[in-house]
Amino acid sequence: MISDLFLRLKNGIKSLHMLLTSDNKLKKLIVIGDRVLVRPSKPDEQTASGLYLPPGVQEREKVQQGYIIKTGPGYAIPMPVDDEPWKSEDDQVKYVPLQAKEGDLAIFLLSGATEVMYENEKYFIVPQSAILMLEREEEL
Repeated sequence: MISDLFLRLKNGIKSLHMLLTSDNKLKKLIVIGDRVLVRPSKPDEQTASGLYLPPGVQEREKVQQGYIIKTGPGYAIPMPVDDEPWKSEDDQVKYVPLQAKEGDLAIFLLSGATEVMYENEKYFIVPQSAILMLEREEEL
């Protein structure tokens, strides 16, 4: 299903509906904190002038791009330390949400990313601080 979706994105039918479904293998993954899970886009095999690039040339670039598959909850907000007896003990952790959303095209620094292999596919775990730019289809 995801490969189907990326094939459609590659062919120009852009869709932001990359939400996880019950049959999706990535549903089991939980991204922590301010990180996002990025599936790298397929590198160009040919330059604009027509030269063919050998395998691995794009992988050594300092800046990479890919589609965001999952996002973490965001930056945790520290809880105030109050010892007041009337407060409940079950206060939940609060988060500042990330700017990145599922389906965005992210351009990020490779030096800040961690490459992982999951189900024989390559992904990057990227902190939001390493993302340089996002491309989103919806208007702001």
